[in-house]
Amino acid sequence: MIVLAGVAYGAGLVLNHSEVPKGTTVLGVDIGGGTKEAAVSKLDQTLGKRANQPLHLTVDGKQEQLKPEIAGLSLDTQATVRAAAGSDYNPVSVIGSLFGGKRVAQPVFPFDEEKLGVALTDLAGASGSASEGTIKFVPGKAVAVPGKAGKSLDVNRSMIAVKDAYRTLVQTGKADAVPLPVAVRQPTVGQAEIDRAMEEFAKPAMSANVTIKAGGKSLPFGPLKSLPKILSMKADNGKLVEVYDKAAITELIGSTFKGVMVSEGGPKHEVSADDVAAAMKTALRGKTTAQRTVTIGE
Repeated sequence: MIVLAGVAYGAGLVLNHSEVPKGTTVLGVDIGGGTKEAAVSKLDQTLGKRANQPLHLTVDGKQEQLKPEIAGLSLDTQATVRAAAGSDYNPVSVIGSLFGGKRVAQPVFPFDEEKLGVALTDLAGASGSASEGTIKFVPGKAVAVPGKAGKSLDVNRSMIAVKDAYRTLVQTGKADAVPLPVAVRQPTVGQAEIDRAMEEFAKPAMSANVTIKAGGKSLPFGPLKSLPKILSMKADNGKLVEVYDKAAITELIGSTFKGVMVSEGGPKHEVSADDVAAAMKTALRGKTTAQRTVTIGE
């Protein structure tokens, strides 16, 4: 009996000399008996479409979709095959391969925790009923918008649910809607912070034109048209901070500063939206015409 087992073991070693051991499966896909390249190709063909399908989610009853590439979800077929390609000298596995035995290898899911967290945070903002206190800029004035409590996605708990759902999707191909946990969320920006931001920034910003100069050229930005396109505020750890829309600035300055070179904060470069935004930070808080006029490069 021992002799027969030894013969079978030796035969298994001789016959199973492929890069990926015969009988190796990943999520039910047989990738054994050939090269690593062939195994990767087979996984890509069989599971690739599943791995790129959007996840269907529900947040407090609202339907949402989450694309894997945006959320940092993926199946690494190459890493999976590398892990599965090592020779298996276990007698049970070697002899079993002669009789159609299976060797189950685990898939590699290299989840990007940071991207997933950002994607779910964005989803929370879009789907939740809670809202932050803020200030909106409309033609001619700044408007205070109080926050309100409401239900919002529980991002930390949802990360676990999404990763589990993605594994299931890749394994089964089923994309049933997955309910994500929600929690009651209070706004982090209160009325006192809105009042502070209104007095210190928003009202002065919208009180009059600002003028940005560079290279002998100048461009005014006013509270009726330009500034409402550029300005917004966002919550940051319970505080409101101003945000400058660089795309809007680029559109508004057009070719005004084309060819004007400055060396703000580094080597010489053509005046950009970043330079204009930096100049605006000072100008928008000014009270006089002189204070609201800033020359880039001085």
